[in-house]
Amino acid sequence: MIPKAKRKKTKQIMVGSVPIGGGAPVVVQSMTNTDTRDVKATVGQIQRLTEAGCEIVRVAVPDEKAAHALSEIKAQIKIPLIADIHFDHRLAVAAAKAGADALRINPGNIGARKAIEKIITVAKDKGIPIRIGVNSGSLERDLEKKYKGPTPEAMVESALRHVAFFEKRGFNQLKISLKSSCVTDTIKAYELFSKKADYPLHLGVTEAGTLVPGIVKSAIGIGILLSKGIGDTFRVSLTSDPVDEVRVAYEILRALDIRHRGPEIISCPTCGRCEIDLLHLAKTVETALLGIEASPKVAIMGCVVNGPGEAKEADIGIAGGRGQGILFKKGKVVKKIPERDLARILIQEVKKMVE
Repeated sequence: MIPKAKRKKTKQIMVGSVPIGGGAPVVVQSMTNTDTRDVKATVGQIQRLTEAGCEIVRVAVPDEKAAHALSEIKAQIKIPLIADIHFDHRLAVAAAKAGADALRINPGNIGARKAIEKIITVAKDKGIPIRIGVNSGSLERDLEKKYKGPTPEAMVESALRHVAFFEKRGFNQLKISLKSSCVTDTIKAYELFSKKADYPLHLGVTEAGTLVPGIVKSAIGIGILLSKGIGDTFRVSLTSDPVDEVRVAYEILRALDIRHRGPEIISCPTCGRCEIDLLHLAKTVETALLGIEASPKVAIMGCVVNGPGEAKEADIGIAGGRGQGILFKKGKVVKKIPERDLARILIQEVKKMVE
């Protein structure tokens, strides 16, 4: 077994009641895709995200109406709320005053230093942290020229430049992100920054794409960094329902044995021996078990070859045959079940187990 890399110890900040860095568990974040000005829709989506395990949520703040909506949204949710700000420092000030638990800014597109200083002032006054978000698409022109493009080295120099600016003004409640749509550039940027500073890091691959490519890019980029002990919080960015981002995030953490949430579904890829509708069966069981926080291993196998033998480490499972299947626990056969009852009985047995 490959030994786990020791997690890098970073400074700790608090986003609402959630600690980031300093040895705290890696935190799962997401971002709403609703119109923040639509309070009802935004609160509804945040509640769905919370049920899926999201621990911090970020919302876009494109104008003053959205900024003012934050106080109403915050009053109806249970997890910390981050305001995502671009271009206009006044929106950051308004969001902080409306009760945002943290601000996310990209200093590269906020503008003049005086504008950033006003954000620092309100963050100090409200006692909230700021994420400095460096993106490959919005680097300072001098760095683009110096490095001949948005290279990892350029991103790191940009981040360190911004950090120094904040520190000179007495503000160090920071977390840093260095995102690119290129997975290898993202990995290298975080590795370089991690060697140069000990601020907590927010991981992510930006503009990762639709469900399948987005999952692949995020799992590789975020997974490699976490496996090296780098990263304190992250968002899986997908062009999809944000709830999918949270589910994928926990699967990345589970695969690396960092954190476990929800049942682990083990299912075979199917082959010519499969004589039951395994895809429908697996989806039915997976959907029915959403919302369960306990994490038993649940095997769903298409034939007796891949049943108790190959899934013997599972806590519970089924192996299908022609018109029927077997229920097994810890590799031992419990009973035969007609195919029509396989999903119902497995779901029932898993729920009994976690209760």
